[in-house]
Amino acid sequence: MAHRRRTGQTMTLWTDLEGLDYSIRHIPVGPWSTRVLEHGDGEPLIIMHGTGGHLEAFTKNLRALGERYRVILFDYPGHGWTTLATVDLEIEDYIEHLLALMDVLGIDRAHMSGESLGGWVAIKFAAAHPERVNRLVLNTPGGTMATPEVMERIRSLSQAAADDPSTDRIRARLEWLMADPSSVTDELVRIRQGVYSRPGFRQSMQHILCMQDPEVRRRNMVTDAELAAVLAPTLVIWTSNDPSGPAKAGLEMAEKIPRGEFQLIENAGHWPQWEQQERFDEVALEFLGRQR
Repeated sequence: MAHRRRTGQTMTLWTDLEGLDYSIRHIPVGPWSTRVLEHGDGEPLIIMHGTGGHLEAFTKNLRALGERYRVILFDYPGHGWTTLATVDLEIEDYIEHLLALMDVLGIDRAHMSGESLGGWVAIKFAAAHPERVNRLVLNTPGGTMATPEVMERIRSLSQAAADDPSTDRIRARLEWLMADPSSVTDELVRIRQGVYSRPGFRQSMQHILCMQDPEVRRRNMVTDAELAAVLAPTLVIWTSNDPSGPAKAGLEMAEKIPRGEFQLIENAGHWPQWEQQERFDEVALEFLGRQR
């Protein structure tokens, strides 16, 4: 059982999980010592976080999702508490790691859910390996937009936080994700400070952020042909206050996926699973539970 923390009477990410059986461990996946959290039984549901993130972005959703599924959260290469990056990481690197992780865990097929970069990876993975995917839930997924102002904002806030993981810089990076800045808890700031204070993380962030370089981003973009090649039933979730782009981007993505559909979640930014946890869980569970 993972550790638990309580601050006064305030429920935290870990005390929210009291009474649940879950594990956190590091698993060798190729050259990456990958931090993996697992909870629940049933069909596998692999959930992927965004750029510069870590698996705690989805721990609030574990209780509801784990009632029906074997939920698997993990830190990407170069991210969280997984082995840090010493070379630039592009989408194919994340896909290769995901494929190898599934093989190590003995998973032939899985539902997948991805936020931002996680959605980008999930789309590309589903197009390349349709036999490994059941259903997709994509919330505010990346991959179809290359807005210079947004890319520069992500780059500047993320690298500044990695260069100087002070409370103010970490909080500024996290608040950019949210519709309501008060959604950023002190505990979330401390968790990210721990990650960003790791020796070598500053350099790892530079390699992660290669995806914000216009030339690198262009060669990694999701194409219309790839969207058309996604055979899995797919739910694209966007929000009313997403800083990465308008809801129209998500709607257009859903329309280009053969079995795609669209859902808008109000009063949330880039992390609907965090700011509107109950609504996100409700929408995701309804979609994942449909008969094929």
